[in-house]
Amino acid sequence: MAFGKNSGAGLELMPDVKKTLRNVFGFKDFRANQQEIVEAIVQGRDVFAAMPTGGGKSLCYQLPAAVMDGVAVVVSPLIALMKDQVDAAQELGLAAEFVNSTLSQEEFFGIMDRLDAGRLKLLYVSPERLNLEGFAARLKGVNISFFAIDEAHCLSEWGHDFRPDYLALSDLKKKFPSAHIAAFTATATKRVQQDIVKRLNLDEPFVLRASFDRPELTYRVIAKSSANQQITDIIKGHNGESGIIYRTSRKDVDSTATFLKKNGIKALAYHAGMTPQQRQKCQDSFKRDKVQVVVATIAFGMGIDKSDIRFVVHGDLPRSVEGYYQETGRAGRDGEASFCYLLFSRSDIFKIRYHIDNIIEPAAAQQAKSNLSTIVSFATKNVCRRKQLLAYFDEAYPQENCSGCDVCLDEVETEDAGTNARIFMSAMARTEQRFGIVHIIDIVRGANTEKIRKFDHHNIKTYGARKSYSKQYWSALADELIGQGCIFQNPDRFNALQLTEKGVEVLYGRKDFFMTKFVEPKSAAAKAVKKHQAKEVNPQAQALFEHLRAVRKEIADQKNLPPFVIFSNKTLKEMAEIAPRTEAELLTISGIGEKKLESYGAIFLAAVREYQ
Repeated sequence: MAFGKNSGAGLELMPDVKKTLRNVFGFKDFRANQQEIVEAIVQGRDVFAAMPTGGGKSLCYQLPAAVMDGVAVVVSPLIALMKDQVDAAQELGLAAEFVNSTLSQEEFFGIMDRLDAGRLKLLYVSPERLNLEGFAARLKGVNISFFAIDEAHCLSEWGHDFRPDYLALSDLKKKFPSAHIAAFTATATKRVQQDIVKRLNLDEPFVLRASFDRPELTYRVIAKSSANQQITDIIKGHNGESGIIYRTSRKDVDSTATFLKKNGIKALAYHAGMTPQQRQKCQDSFKRDKVQVVVATIAFGMGIDKSDIRFVVHGDLPRSVEGYYQETGRAGRDGEASFCYLLFSRSDIFKIRYHIDNIIEPAAAQQAKSNLSTIVSFATKNVCRRKQLLAYFDEAYPQENCSGCDVCLDEVETEDAGTNARIFMSAMARTEQRFGIVHIIDIVRGANTEKIRKFDHHNIKTYGARKSYSKQYWSALADELIGQGCIFQNPDRFNALQLTEKGVEVLYGRKDFFMTKFVEPKSAAAKAVKKHQAKEVNPQAQALFEHLRAVRKEIADQKNLPPFVIFSNKTLKEMAEIAPRTEAELLTISGIGEKKLESYGAIFLAAVREYQ
């Protein structure tokens, strides 16, 4: 690895880095890619790092901040996320603070005095705050070790979560010419990556693009019928575990949250129509395990730094693969097995298209159409979900079977649907390809509607040809025909269904047609939940783990902190397996450094002893 002119300084500090990794953060070794990033930052290089959620990116800037002279300024877009990260850093013994609108004047001036006195190692700020002329001017008098830009994809107009406030960061190099910048993101195509590097004016940066694979996540797509009931079935199958439910509209968020509460599930709504105080209260309740589930709008960002989210449900079709990846990425950040469910219905596409049709800028509208096409393909193609996700980020999945999606787990069976496909397309052809999905389904099912009578469609040959099949079946078949490129919806003819060349081949029996075996949606959610690949657990260790969780919760409540800030579930599980008797044994557990040993060692050693 070639380094620039400052490489000597970094090499001198590496022994301190290793020592700090163990003593402060409680880790014996770096995780994949962390060491290279830390080395580059310590050696004074600009950095671009794309790492999946749960890959340990916060350590990549917190560790250099701890060993370098000066203060690292971390730019973060979400106030709630800032507080969680500062709480966690302080629990490690790091001198960390944040500056945002939640502070009183007295608190703000106290933090700025500590900053001026050189008593901070980490300062978290929002892009809006950093852009204030007075604040930026004050930072110029401070010894800044480097700037860390979190959620850097917000800089790019090609990203899924572009935020205009981030554009001001393009001037960082002008305002602070001697400062180095490390940009981090958990989701970025190569196009977005190039845009970020260019906008931040990164100087010959060290670029690391980690694998976007999240092997701990299992992906499933379920045919949607009654979304609220299906979501309830999924949650009840997760035995009190934490989860996030995404719905597209505020109305759906409120409806789902109300439905869940009526069914005995502790759930809260979260969307932009709530006051900041209401949203903060919701986040705090979720982080502190007072509620099991948060129901949130897809369009509204949620700064939840909670590592033990076990499942994410999309009750509606996301607008892009990138957004879907980011949102599902909130699950399993602790590396434990977690599950992602997407309820899919063709009707969701029409809702998204309605919004796309209202986009004035042609390039933005075209990008939105492309995003929609890709996510529809993800939901409808009988192809490994993981391969499709990684392909979006220009990454090839090397294995034939990922063992972590419904397709690869053989939960998605195929069946010969050639006869029914020909009946459906014949109805399209006999009605001159002028009608949409609902009308064609009514024809093949023999419905007696005003529209059918008006156009005399009850007299065509395919009328009532398949009365015994449900509307859901025919809707699923239409999805497959569209997904496999046999038919398409013409937006210039009010989404009328029309045949493609491939469809004509199937219609005339010259090509076979297989579709995903239809499962009645009512049972699909319950069936999916039963497919948990639970590991064999030691009953005694599991019981001790639950006891340690209760101890952790009591401490967290006393300190007014989320439980995971005290210790992660991963740390508690290792503690339960080892059942340490001494401080030395406790220090061998991942995530326990000297500061946490000092703060909590005696309490947890006593908890282990009393349980045994």
